[in-house]
Amino acid sequence: MAESKRGLVPRRIRGLLEDRSEEEPVIALHGPRSVGKSTVLHDFAAEHQADVIDLDNLEVRDAVARNPSAAVEVPIPPVCIDEYQHLPEVLDAIKARLNRTGSEPGTAVLTGSTRHDALPRTAQALTGRLHSMVIWPLAQCEIEGRERSLLEGLLEDPSGTVSAQPHSTTSREEYVERLCAGGLPTPRKRREASRARWFDDYVRTSVERDAVELFRVRQRQALAEILNRLAGQTAQVLNLSKVGEGVGISRETLENYVRLLEDLYLVHRLPAWGKTLSARSTGKPKVHVVDSGLAAHLHRIGAKKLASLDTTVQTEFGHLMETFVVGELRTQASWLEQPYVLGHWRTSDDEEVDFVLELSDGRVLAFEVKASERIPGKDFAGLRKMREAVGDRFAAGIALSTGTRSYTYEDRLHVMPIDRLWS
Repeated sequence: MAESKRGLVPRRIRGLLEDRSEEEPVIALHGPRSVGKSTVLHDFAAEHQADVIDLDNLEVRDAVARNPSAAVEVPIPPVCIDEYQHLPEVLDAIKARLNRTGSEPGTAVLTGSTRHDALPRTAQALTGRLHSMVIWPLAQCEIEGRERSLLEGLLEDPSGTVSAQPHSTTSREEYVERLCAGGLPTPRKRREASRARWFDDYVRTSVERDAVELFRVRQRQALAEILNRLAGQTAQVLNLSKVGEGVGISRETLENYVRLLEDLYLVHRLPAWGKTLSARSTGKPKVHVVDSGLAAHLHRIGAKKLASLDTTVQTEFGHLMETFVVGELRTQASWLEQPYVLGHWRTSDDEEVDFVLELSDGRVLAFEVKASERIPGKDFAGLRKMREAVGDRFAAGIALSTGTRSYTYEDRLHVMPIDRLWS
């Protein structure tokens, strides 16, 4: 493990923040609660000899609310503000500063545990001046201290990356432990019982504090029930009718609550991918719990049972493994310099690809996730169809499994163990 003396895992996004602060006037780091945003911000502030204004602290928040303009008038930038969603007025103060001084790169770095566009006042305040970055849960390759990600290797040399490490020794039990630990820094280092308590508190805080404080949610029990039902659909096409069955709220409220859980980074909708804008806008998204550890906890299935060959949990294991892999790939994608689009692909005859990455230069990487050791030829059906549909832009299709071998199956289609995501 590549943890520092303080027990902290160095984050890849820290270097990206440094680079982009040399070009962008304001950067907002968004992501789930307890994902490490504050740690990254404090590290950045220390490097630039700046103080951090912590708006999670009620006394600090009250003081800043009385005079937000004074709070952002530091002599030498950057202005560093933690959890800015508690006081969106600071964005107006930063805008006023930029209007006076010009859009100087590195003026401010903010963190927030809510999606930027979820807060009404933030929609206009810094349009064209704010660059948003998302800190997702730790990727396993970060935890292991790998300097290059699997995605980077595949985009540079797909065949060479596949053949670079042909064998794996990771057991089912090891996969389950990583899946159940997830990527949120605190719970991944705890024992199972302690981790379960932490996740219970985490959900309670998100639903009872953040949802009520930021969005004035009144039906907290309904919101918690919707989260549990979405967890039951993780790695599946989102079925809102099934989610709302018997909850006792209107369709509009249901849609608002699902969006709110996404705004709080508890769940993530992976949109449908297609070759045209029309295909993307009409396809149904898949839903994933943002962290695999939280997903496993919400399923109430312990690691011991999940690691067994109990037939009653095989379907859940498959869905949780897909959520785990999608989370890893999503985090690795967030480090890429080139713009990209993420999605899943499903044809009219139900052939599918679990995860698709399309770069702005047109190249496409596709991934199918299997929680089994063997990948029979029929499991390549979706990847083959995508290869035919995309043509020369199809860089590689990867079938990830719990097996031990990496090899090329046929033209641009490869098999790799899931642990290649970090090994």
